[in-house]
Amino acid sequence: MGGNDLLIVAGEASGDLHGARMLAELRRIAPGVRAFGLGGDELQGAGLDPVAHSSEISVVGITEALKILRRARRIFHELLAEVDRRGARTAVLIDSPDFNLRLAKKLHARGVRVIYYISPQVWAWRRRRVHLIRRVVDKMLVVFPFEAEFYRDHQVDAAFVGHPLIDEVPRLPQVWDDTPEEPESFRVALMPGSRNSEIDRILPFLLESAERLAGESPVPVRFSLIRAPTIAPWKLKAPLEAAGVEVEVVSGDRFEAIASCHLALCAAGTATVEVGLVGTPMVVVYKVSAWTYVLAKMLAHAPYAAMINVLLGREAVPELIQDQTEPEIISGRAVELLTDRGRIGEMRESLAQLREVLGEPGASRRAAAEVARLLPT
Repeated sequence: MGGNDLLIVAGEASGDLHGARMLAELRRIAPGVRAFGLGGDELQGAGLDPVAHSSEISVVGITEALKILRRARRIFHELLAEVDRRGARTAVLIDSPDFNLRLAKKLHARGVRVIYYISPQVWAWRRRRVHLIRRVVDKMLVVFPFEAEFYRDHQVDAAFVGHPLIDEVPRLPQVWDDTPEEPESFRVALMPGSRNSEIDRILPFLLESAERLAGESPVPVRFSLIRAPTIAPWKLKAPLEAAGVEVEVVSGDRFEAIASCHLALCAAGTATVEVGLVGTPMVVVYKVSAWTYVLAKMLAHAPYAAMINVLLGREAVPELIQDQTEPEIISGRAVELLTDRGRIGEMRESLAQLREVLGEPGASRRAAAEVARLLPT
């Protein structure tokens, strides 16, 4: 007990996937590692012994977080109790900063070595948290190249390992390559997010936007809803039945499905980077509670909401945030793009630069090697 026990905590779908890839690589390097903690189906499939499932705490926004606060507190204390029971000496915390930075404080006080994989976006908002990170995080493993310099400037030990999506998102043929100048139809992807709270808040206006788009497009439009694995099919049943347009739900190969679409209406988050790596043009949409939005505006430092625009250093794809998420605005912007081949070409050229920005393949392997170096001997 102790030396081989590794706490892993991933509270979101993307962290669950990236953590699973890292754990698989780590077990090749250090086969004796016994991982336990908080994760979803991917991490559990990679060998994580679960204390709880990550879907229990995966929400966005102040109002949404209050609803799961009691359960999140219980999971928090259960994780610490399991650390104490096992005598674990190392932890890998993945993203989910509101939960994981609090946990890092408790772990640090116990003498547990804390490795943070996929940094909180302190360079974008709530920058003061970097001082807490300097005190309680032993090693920061970052996935964006500019993050390493930011942390080093703030005396945090950081290593750029590259982005795991480079390995996870394949290069695929693009539907635009075979689309004639006067297309007979379009296919549009609806991507409302990977959390239940996002489905509740974002999917309804995406479906209304789709209905408007179907009526405004000069040619027929087919719609594919890309279901994240964290979203149960029943969660989509009621809004889809109430929708005024037919929507195909895709839960298989999401990347193939995205590549087959001319445009994606995509919630802000990791999915924008996925869509960008596939190369599909997109409109980024997002809406949170009024209080969350006010707080975010007060604390934000980044010029863009969409990570893909932050990475490319310009508004390569349009962002429709908060009050701009009215269905008539979204559908209008979608029609503009679908009928402007020149703008689509410019956007595709911008998206093609993303792989170079995100670094070389092998991020999960490099992250695992960093973790292995910090395991007790």
